[in-house]
Amino acid sequence: MKKILLASVLSAVLFGVAQGNLDFTAVEKAQAATNPASGFADLVEKLSPAVVNISTSSMIASSPMDNFFGQGIPPEFRPFLENFLGGQLGQLQGREPRKQEVKSLGSGFVIDAMGYVVTNHHVVDGASKIEINFPDGSNYKAKLIGSDAKTDLALLKIDNVDKRFPFVAWGNSTESRVGEWVVAIGNPYGLSGSVSAGIISALNRDINSGPYDSFIQTDAAINRGNSGGPLFNMNGQVIGVNSAIISPSGGSVGVGFAIPSDLAQNVISQIKSSGKVERGRLGINIQPLTKDLATSLKLPSMQGALIGDVEPTGPAHKAGLRSGDVIVGVNGKPVKEMRELPRLVASLPVNQLAIIEFYRNGELNEIGVKIGKVSDEIVQTADVSGGGKTINDLGIKIATVNPMLRNSYRLPPDIQGVVVEYNTGKIIEEFREGDVILEIAQKPVSNVQSFLSYFNQVKSSSQPVLFKVYRSGMVMFYAFRFE
Repeated sequence: MKKILLASVLSAVLFGVAQGNLDFTAVEKAQAATNPASGFADLVEKLSPAVVNISTSSMIASSPMDNFFGQGIPPEFRPFLENFLGGQLGQLQGREPRKQEVKSLGSGFVIDAMGYVVTNHHVVDGASKIEINFPDGSNYKAKLIGSDAKTDLALLKIDNVDKRFPFVAWGNSTESRVGEWVVAIGNPYGLSGSVSAGIISALNRDINSGPYDSFIQTDAAINRGNSGGPLFNMNGQVIGVNSAIISPSGGSVGVGFAIPSDLAQNVISQIKSSGKVERGRLGINIQPLTKDLATSLKLPSMQGALIGDVEPTGPAHKAGLRSGDVIVGVNGKPVKEMRELPRLVASLPVNQLAIIEFYRNGELNEIGVKIGKVSDEIVQTADVSGGGKTINDLGIKIATVNPMLRNSYRLPPDIQGVVVEYNTGKIIEEFREGDVILEIAQKPVSNVQSFLSYFNQVKSSSQPVLFKVYRSGMVMFYAFRFE
């Protein structure tokens, strides 16, 4: 590792000489900043006492198969054994399942002298016993204060101990930059107090693990057992909670992910004060912008989150936000991509007023919204066919929404427009059977006749035409060019 780093510095020196602008002071600073031997040892010695090993035990019920053969049967053999010994296994179904104790290890870190410990939700999920082991060999029982599966965070408290513990401080992950040095301390494979170093490889990484993904990616080695451990910056502050890796082998390949401290600190603070997490909501469905959508909506750029649908009784509707508005900022923080908006809103206190910046009809506006509380909903629809009018220019068959179609497609009572009953994909591949076209070029469609009238006005336009569509409980926008 040292040879590689020295070679990098030497290359920089040679490059500087060739350019005739060598700055020896800058090179010396670069050497000091990039050479781990110059600073990691002191940093690790200071931080390690507050990084702990978390040992958990949980009782799980064995299946009849496990009772019959024991644990560890490969999944591919289970169907064969169940069929082959179905009768004998069936006799076991009525028996009380045996319970076995399963132990696991993870990492964590102490955040105050009273003994509050942060770790991952998946480290302590379902645990009946939790033990905290310190580097000095001392160990204590702990209880779970609360956890949050959506962000994979949990808070523990060391039980009834009249002692002050070493602890580490949170840092500001929003100030982190790609390329900065970071240090991970944890217990990979049960090897407590292990240290690895690397750089921040990327920020705001979405790995499709949940609705609030915004990971710090690092090439510092993170392995099994590192989960819940801290990721430190060079000031000794926690800027991330190590949570996941991407690896074909299960070991580190230099692609690790940490929950950023700005998200973690907010979640942990709520758990500490109330034992649970409340998330803010606006009551809207959103979608990303495309170039054609931005042009159709007269936007200066493709940044922002386009509102497809607004809940009639939700916070956004009460405040005056409408379908077709494009949110570009929340309380002064810019919304550059659609996926940033849910994270920003979720972090806002419930019942507090938030200032929302948005575009409507090409003009920038501000509005105050009283933040609501998150609730989960599932909307189901069905796909069936019916009669209607074929629009040859679009290759679709449409029909005015009526009671029969509303019932067939399970449409809400307030949805008006034309239902797409068939689409050849000739012009607009995105239309699906069951879609309801609500607007064309921001003009409301009430029936087939109004659809044809508006369509005939825009079909020869060289500009993208905006369609507002209801699909499966959501309202979305599409922009199409017909030339």
